[in-house]
Amino acid sequence: MKKMFLLALLPALLWSCSHKAERVERAFYFWKSNDYQLSDQENKLMDTLQVKKIYVKFFEVEKNDLVGYVPIAKTDLHLYSNDNITSLIPTVYITNEVFKKAKPSDMDALADNVNFLIDKYTKDKFHNVANVDEYQMDCDWTLSTKDSYFYFLKKLKQVSGKKISCTLRLYPYKYPDKMGVPPVDKAMLMCYNLLNPLQEREKNSILDINELHAYLNSGKKYPLHLDVALPVYSWMQVYQNDHFAQVVYTNTKDIKTILTPNKPLWYTVKKDTVINDFYIRSGDKVKIEEQTAEQLNKAVAIIKKYVPLDRDITVSLFHLDQEQLSRYSHEEIAAFYTGFTK
Repeated sequence: MKKMFLLALLPALLWSCSHKAERVERAFYFWKSNDYQLSDQENKLMDTLQVKKIYVKFFEVEKNDLVGYVPIAKTDLHLYSNDNITSLIPTVYITNEVFKKAKPSDMDALADNVNFLIDKYTKDKFHNVANVDEYQMDCDWTLSTKDSYFYFLKKLKQVSGKKISCTLRLYPYKYPDKMGVPPVDKAMLMCYNLLNPLQEREKNSILDINELHAYLNSGKKYPLHLDVALPVYSWMQVYQNDHFAQVVYTNTKDIKTILTPNKPLWYTVKKDTVINDFYIRSGDKVKIEEQTAEQLNKAVAIIKKYVPLDRDITVSLFHLDQEQLSRYSHEEIAAFYTGFTK
């Protein structure tokens, strides 16, 4: 009886072991639309960290009732021959609304248009800067849009001739039987934005360690190669007259000088100020969500424990922004990558 019990327990014991990778390719996401080039500090950071891979948001796609599917938030970034970047992955964010009530002919046209615009931007703005053999699509698909989105992914691979990857949120990761497995070459497991920021007012919606543990502890191996994305950004939610007003991306170290702490995550503004063209008044309430290096290292340990990783993976940090990254030392950022091999 004891032997049978041990045999039954063996799979669980094996699953709980660390699934470390042997080689990690370091990467960043670049998600800004209005920067013409990387700053000197951002270039230096990539050089210091030996990051040679970058996922650039080329544009977003949303649905317009009058003209159909429209590319918006198109990047202004230009990159030229640069030894620091050897792999560029064009990335496109597509709203889930695009795939609601979509016909196959709509998806055929969308795949053609997305492929055309990526190719145009690559030639016009990224002058032989890197090898481009992969496109990544970013969409929070749902049960009702799954079939149309998956059809689009298949069509995009056909018309582009490229490897196609997609982002994978934690809910479809945990429930692949329900949410489907996208028809792509690989997926980027997005280990952040775990909660609704306006509903979970007492938790960090960007990265909550308990939520991460609950999603990843599925006991199943996902049937695609998985890369991993981690959050190194922060934001501030502003509430005026107890009503949500704005999300502001800023250097949280600096803004805290005009804030009075109330309780975990929450502060009161004590001085009128303008941040990124948004006027914040004395008495406003703000919620600051940010991740410490310690929290991110805990996240890495949980991912290694529960997610079977291939020998070679990409770990990408979201996102490359000198102001956001100033909260971490170079050594701390490097550890977010190397932690997957230890």
